[in-house]
Amino acid sequence: FQKHEFFVDMTCEGCSNAVTRVLHRLGGVQFDIDLPNKKVFIDSEHNIDTLLETLKKTGKNASYLGEKSAQ
Repeated sequence: FQKHEFFVDMTCEGCSNAVTRVLHRLGGVQFDIDLPNKKVFIDSEHNIDTLLETLKKTGKNASYLGEKSAQ
């Protein structure tokens, strides 16, 4: 799997909790949230558009940054 890297304009713990909630609701995702850098790394079979739409449900500005190769 490729890990997808997204920018989400998160400023606090509440923001990252919102991201966690929408991703859990979507299901089939493993993810890491990097709050200080406003990044979300998602490992999923869902396509990028679906993931981006899901992240935008938080009401935050979100954009796709690209693929992050698995370390």
